[in-house]
Amino acid sequence: MAAAMGSAVERLVLEEEFKWLLQEEVHIVLKQLQDILKEASQRFALPASGLGGAVKQENFVLSASGTDQVKGVLTLQGDALCQADVSLKMPRNNQLLHFAFREDKQWKLQQIQDARNHVNQAIYLLMNRDVNYQFKTGSEVLKLMDAVMLQLSRARNRLTTPATLTLPEIASSGLAKMFTPALPPDILVNFYINLNKLCLTVYQLHVLQPSTTKNVKLAGGSILHNPGAIFEFGNQRYEVSHVHKVECVVPWLNDALVFFTVSLQLCQQLKDKISVFSSYWNYRPY
Repeated sequence: MAAAMGSAVERLVLEEEFKWLLQEEVHIVLKQLQDILKEASQRFALPASGLGGAVKQENFVLSASGTDQVKGVLTLQGDALCQADVSLKMPRNNQLLHFAFREDKQWKLQQIQDARNHVNQAIYLLMNRDVNYQFKTGSEVLKLMDAVMLQLSRARNRLTTPATLTLPEIASSGLAKMFTPALPPDILVNFYINLNKLCLTVYQLHVLQPSTTKNVKLAGGSILHNPGAIFEFGNQRYEVSHVHKVECVVPWLNDALVFFTVSLQLCQQLKDKISVFSSYWNYRPY
């Protein structure tokens, strides 16, 4: 009988602790998550002080260890590349090519745009459960955490996993039309985000004669294509002869990735606390 009473008391204590978790601690964690993710969201749109919320422009110098074939400066404004000033030294004859964005052109970085949208969706999910909302079951909290974590994982993945593109997709992306003077037909360029870096890849091509490419396997999709890759575009086959990759670190992208990691950890810790209670009783209160 004493054991039964002890068990009943323990159960009562656990139920009170669980009730406190649902009613109090969950909202504490949700507020922490909102604050962190609002900070993350602000990193994607940097207001210039005194300009009524205008997004400031930031200049970044492109570099690569052990090579000076490509040099340049990129100007980033939120999720848009508003200027790119690039110089390319041609390996064959050391000719220096210089090209820059036309003044009327900007290139949207879809990865940054998508990441910001996922962060804002996570914030929306959290704000839908304001401080007065009463969670009644652990299951409700777990579903919310799963939904928030899904958005955060997608936001992080957009920055850590660049799209795999075929060379014809890069050739037809419209980037070539951004520059003045126009890029030569044997040059392809691609911009993308990789973690906290903004990357530029320049591909130099040479035209292949039809008689030499009858049974050649064409290159598929890739983040970075290697010399020797062959592709077809505009009824003409090309081979990549040289590849140059340069990059620059964007500090606020690193901040955003840290915020994503911290937020995902907070979500998981809350899920773990909810799950711990389920091991104390046979029925599932959630």
